[in-house]
Amino acid sequence: MLPDERTYWAEQMEAAYAFMQRMLDWPVAECGEPLRCIRAAAEAAGVEVACEPGKKIGLFDRIFRVRASLVDRLLAAAEALLRRGWVLKIEDAYRTPATQRQGACSEFVVRTVLDNVRWELGGADPTPELLFRRLAAWTATMPKFANHTSGSAVDVSVLNRRDGRAVNLGGRYPELSLRTPMDSPFAGVEALRNRRVLCELFAEQGFLPYPYEFWHFSHGDADHEMQAGQGRPARFGPVEWTGADGQVQPLPDLLTPLITLDDIREPLARLLEQ
Repeated sequence: MLPDERTYWAEQMEAAYAFMQRMLDWPVAECGEPLRCIRAAAEAAGVEVACEPGKKIGLFDRIFRVRASLVDRLLAAAEALLRRGWVLKIEDAYRTPATQRQGACSEFVVRTVLDNVRWELGGADPTPELLFRRLAAWTATMPKFANHTSGSAVDVSVLNRRDGRAVNLGGRYPELSLRTPMDSPFAGVEALRNRRVLCELFAEQGFLPYPYEFWHFSHGDADHEMQAGQGRPARFGPVEWTGADGQVQPLPDLLTPLITLDDIREPLARLLEQ
């Protein structure tokens, strides 16, 4: 029997928020490794990898780069998927801190979270505080949580190599719904089976999933090391990409928020008036 939908949703969102809070104290020892282009490396290696065209949520260009040592790991995962008749599709990779801020404050993100929290509350409007708490479970509000900004994370989908159609993962990127958590019982039997395969193949290359999004995998950041449980500091922290050669500059402060409650008050008020 499936759990109560609203209870499940609230429990998962609270668990995701708690997960983020546990990351606050995890040490980061930035190694300074540069970024490398996934698409160029895949073409050079002759490995079929798809990269989503167009701007993310209609706002910003996707940067298909991750830390240099992670690219070969990704290509190895892509090759394992190809042997199953699947093509790895990269939806998103590195984000600049400015892009992370822009996305988190965007009308698309605030509206999506608002719609879900209204459903959670049976149609009532949420307080800004509750909306911000739920938003923080879906998009990083602080550099310490922002492993896309660390160049250590990818958002992925999977395509059927035969016809190019999406493999059933129980939802579409980047939806926020009951199906979004990796182990969601609402995703369906086939989707959960495909998610497990994806997790296993990525785990073989050292990547671990963010438990509350079925598309998000990372390696070497605070998220990954906290889940790995080996007590190692993160090698990769949030960075600015400083040039075409992939060089990076660590952010000086990992705990100054990228966005605050005050940043979403205006877009939330505007949406509540509609």
